[in-house]
Amino acid sequence: MLIATPLIEIIVVTVIINYVLSLFWNPRSIDFVIGLSIIFLLFAISLYAHMPVLHEIMRFTIGILPLSLVILFQSEIRFALGRLSFKGGRGRQISEFDHFLDTLSHSIYRMSEKRIGAIIVLENRDSLEEFARNGVMLKGEFSSELLESIFMNFTPLHDGAVIIRGSMILAAACILPLSQDTSQLHRSIGTRHRAGLGLSEITDSLIVVVSEETGKVSIAREGVMTRGVKVDRFKGIIRSIFNPPKVAIRPKNIREWLRQ
Repeated sequence: MLIATPLIEIIVVTVIINYVLSLFWNPRSIDFVIGLSIIFLLFAISLYAHMPVLHEIMRFTIGILPLSLVILFQSEIRFALGRLSFKGGRGRQISEFDHFLDTLSHSIYRMSEKRIGAIIVLENRDSLEEFARNGVMLKGEFSSELLESIFMNFTPLHDGAVIIRGSMILAAACILPLSQDTSQLHRSIGTRHRAGLGLSEITDSLIVVVSEETGKVSIAREGVMTRGVKVDRFKGIIRSIFNPPKVAIRPKNIREWLRQ
């Protein structure tokens, strides 16, 4: 046991040194190390050569080095502390989910303000591959620019639904089944609303519809259409369905979150 203790200490110190060097070993760090070596060399020379003025200057310089180190390497220190944090994984996971939700909400309500008609399907556990294949397969990383450009009325993809799987726009111009539920169908409800309601009746997906006539945002879920949804409520509904797990494991997309 006495032999093993120094060995463990050596391993721990080696790991710490390697970790620190991996974070800080860059051209700026090398310049700082060289400058630090020169300062300590001058301090030693002033001490042994009895140079009181130079010695006081070097002593003052060494005194402010810790503060200089924090200022110079604040971004690296913050990154290092973030990596050491036990909550770092969950923090990144929540951050990615929040970013997706904020971007999606911003795009939908910007189209709402401009009265750009849209129908957006968020895939849940039930696969929507069948409906994606009858449209145009995109498999592009989700972005507000891509989503909004699809629904511009001068593009060939605007007439149909967009299917989102996780953080990927799977397909556009998809044809969805129309609902025959007359109890929820009014004269003001168009084809987009009927299509959104129809898909929600046969899958567990969530369908967002932006009205071209009124600009109102509606959500279809489990055969029920909720109209005039405001942005805060919209985010709450999305969170209640696509909620990240409580474990600190970062899944690839919302679909994996839902399976956990």
